[in-house]
Amino acid sequence: MTLTQILGGFAAADPADDAQMERFVRFSFFDWATVALAAIEEPVARSARAVALCSTPAQACATLVGGGYAAPGAAALANGATSHALDYDDTHFGHIGHPSVAVIPAALAMAEVRGIDGAQLLKALAVGLETACRIGAWLGRPHYEAGFHQTGTSGAFGATAAAGRVLGLSTDQMIQALSLTATRAAGLKNQFGTMGKPLNAGFAAEVGVTCALLAEAGVRSNVEAIEGTQGFGVTHSGMADAKALDGIGEQWVFPNISYKFHACCHGLHAMLEALHKVKAGGLEPALVEAVTIRTHPRWLSVCNQFEPATGLQAKFSYRLTAAMSLAGLDTAALDVYSDATCVQPELVALRDRVTVIADEAVSDTAAEVTVTAAGVVHEARHDVLSGSDPSAIEVRLRKKSMTLLGVNASSMLWEDICNIGQAGGLAMLSERIAVL
Repeated sequence: MTLTQILGGFAAADPADDAQMERFVRFSFFDWATVALAAIEEPVARSARAVALCSTPAQACATLVGGGYAAPGAAALANGATSHALDYDDTHFGHIGHPSVAVIPAALAMAEVRGIDGAQLLKALAVGLETACRIGAWLGRPHYEAGFHQTGTSGAFGATAAAGRVLGLSTDQMIQALSLTATRAAGLKNQFGTMGKPLNAGFAAEVGVTCALLAEAGVRSNVEAIEGTQGFGVTHSGMADAKALDGIGEQWVFPNISYKFHACCHGLHAMLEALHKVKAGGLEPALVEAVTIRTHPRWLSVCNQFEPATGLQAKFSYRLTAAMSLAGLDTAALDVYSDATCVQPELVALRDRVTVIADEAVSDTAAEVTVTAAGVVHEARHDVLSGSDPSAIEVRLRKKSMTLLGVNASSMLWEDICNIGQAGGLAMLSERIAVL
């Protein structure tokens, strides 16, 4: 079977229920809604929502995060961009990108328009999120290193699978939809640092809606558009890893998802988690004499701003975020990443005692820290892919949501996610993200 046939068959079939997969789908849905609601006043969110509102038809409207309704494709685009505006959403290192911000907006928009229930939506999300991760792994790191943003490229295929599942596409229709996606999936890394980056997620979500609807309407496409001669994989520097699809339909890779619990680049998270272990033993910031961070060389070109001067630069600085953590600042809060933080004398002094070392022996999902304080050496290591108890993840996701939205709003959102499979649950959630 071809890759497209395998993916199309998987997306159209009804895979067996998996409790762990469903739990992580709910986690990501909750996290997605949290970061989207926290970002509704971001410039890119306001602009995308304004454009979407111009598309509002007489019927078949989908909810916009933050209020208003739009055609499903426009809503998916706006909600995808909004949810990625803070860059605080989940990351899958096998996918090499952010799957939820592309997949959830597409599936949610189609679910509202077609009137399916929350239980069906959760299954569509499972299929879409898994598809995004599988094709992301199939394309691999060469695709990413060539300059493509997997959130926009692989995410588009996941969005199509999820939207197609909501529409009830047959296997043949799903194959057509995914093949058609190959001619529209896009996203460039040179948009990083601009509004173009979150829009990559929005574009992917819109592509998913459009391609699924076109396939439903009978559009035919080249079924070798993904892996064939001059297909997406070859023309987009994909390494075409055949093993990436092993076990699909029987084993789920999406639960290896990594959530952001710090409002900064994901490359800094392993370091911050390792420092948390060091601080757990009690540590006075004023007594810190030296800090050494060992990280994979890949991250030095991404998040090693040596002397950040702005809040945005702070989100990409090993030295400053390490100082912030050791000084007791809440690195999960958005407002601590400010221009003022960058010039606080105590933080600058602590920052300048931090040394970052590139080490090929450290995986790109891990970090090792050594903190010397009052002559005592403290060491810790953390890998963001290390196994974690789902119950502990739930606690941290809810704490993150409370930090961003407030206790009451976060609690109501969590309740909506828990009840989404019940009668009227999806309508309640849609209302919540429109007015919370």
